Amino acid sequence: MKYSFIRFIMVGVLNTIVGLSVMYLLLHAFHLSYWISTFIGNSVGAVVSFFLNRSFTFKSNNTVSKSAIRFIIVILCCYFISYDLAKNLVSAVLYSNHFFSGKITTDMAVLVGTGLYTVLNYLGQKLFVYSKKGVAVETKS
Repeated sequence: MKYSFIRFIMVGVLNTIVGLSVMYLLLHAFHLSYWISTFIGNSVGAVVSFFLNRSFTFKSNNTVSKSAIRFIIVILCCYFISYDLAKNLVSAVLYSNHFFSGKITTDMAVLVGTGLYTVLNYLGQKLFVYSKKGVAVETKS
């Protein structure tokens, strides 16, 4: 689908603003953990993403239930892979650097995780959730 990545990025900007706002609010105002904050924030952003990507980005005709199940599988896989990898990567890179506080390291891990999540999520949604392959096409006799 032509320009789907551009539309995905537009939707992504919106759901990222929503999701990151929730993440940082939970991290800093409510002092929740990295995992709880990123999971809840990501979930809120994912709801925005599901409906906008289904109708605007990929213009999917798949049923909501079929799309939703695949969407949940993709976002959960992307979430755990991205945020775990980001937390470990940022910690490893900054391990010997005592210039950054724990809060800064956590904030950087959230941003790196968000970037990884975006790329993996696009691929998962395009190839698995809203794929046109295998969709029955009606023909007129």
